[in-house]
Amino acid sequence: MYNNITDVAGITVGHAVDEQGVTGCTVIVAKDGAVCGVDVRGSAPGTRETDALDPINGVEKVHAITLAGGSAFGLEAASGVMKYLAEQQIGLFVEVATIPIVPGAVIFDLLIGSSTAFATKEMGYEAAQGAMTGPFDNGNVGVGYGATVGKLAGIAHFMKGGLGSSSIQGENDLVVGAIVAVNAVGDVKDPITNETIAGSRNHASGEWLDSCTLLKQNANVQTTPGANTTIGAVAINAKLTKAEAKKLAQLTHNALAHTIYPVHTMFDGDTIFVLGTGEKQYPLDYLGQFAIEAMEQAIVCAVKGSKRLANVESYESIRK
Repeated sequence: MYNNITDVAGITVGHAVDEQGVTGCTVIVAKDGAVCGVDVRGSAPGTRETDALDPINGVEKVHAITLAGGSAFGLEAASGVMKYLAEQQIGLFVEVATIPIVPGAVIFDLLIGSSTAFATKEMGYEAAQGAMTGPFDNGNVGVGYGATVGKLAGIAHFMKGGLGSSSIQGENDLVVGAIVAVNAVGDVKDPITNETIAGSRNHASGEWLDSCTLLKQNANVQTTPGANTTIGAVAINAKLTKAEAKKLAQLTHNALAHTIYPVHTMFDGDTIFVLGTGEKQYPLDYLGQFAIEAMEQAIVCAVKGSKRLANVESYESIRK
């Protein structure tokens, strides 16, 4: 076990990063296809192909999920993923062509690095080509490279977010894995200790500014809409319908509510995908609890694995 989402059979992960521009993308590949559902809770989302995942629509399986930086520009990365998968004949065969189904979501990571840098088609291709099973770092990786958190007090007080992944085992060979890019407007807390681990902070004094308190004290507090967002995916080696996958995506948002304060704001585009890759059936609430806990762990890993970058402090750097 690698303690990441690739512990789920049929799932591989690849990353690409633009270190100079400070952005990146992460691709979750299900080359044999996976039933997929999605739930969008933030009010400023940037997404692709999510309508196809509605249970009333005809597409049954997806072949990859793209998580990318660069705001709406970063949606282009999924085109590179499609190009690579089509070359490998991975996708939905429709008489004369193979069409990979590649939903995706983006974060706004333009606050550090270059404001004109975004995940590109070439980066999507690179990430898909490099997708594999095995260990990978948390923190400043892939789509999490330029991620930040705690922005309600302004960018002078924010901290580094990042990419995190984890997995949990259940009964009867159940494996649930999560992967997430944490770029929230709010603060991040460890759900076990309730300790703030990243967020709005007075870096001179070391005092946490507490974003929920800031909201209550100032009804007109403003930050850039869409300049945030937590996006991620859960994979489960279970048999799911599209409706069940969607319900599990809804349940998984509880993990965000347990770790990010505030969450699902008008400034965030929080989006969760759920992939089912197996043939065994389990009760939905049973799967939901594992999905929630795996996502909580992934969020904590994203923050605790991050490194100081472009003069933005991280969990690690403030503890040195």
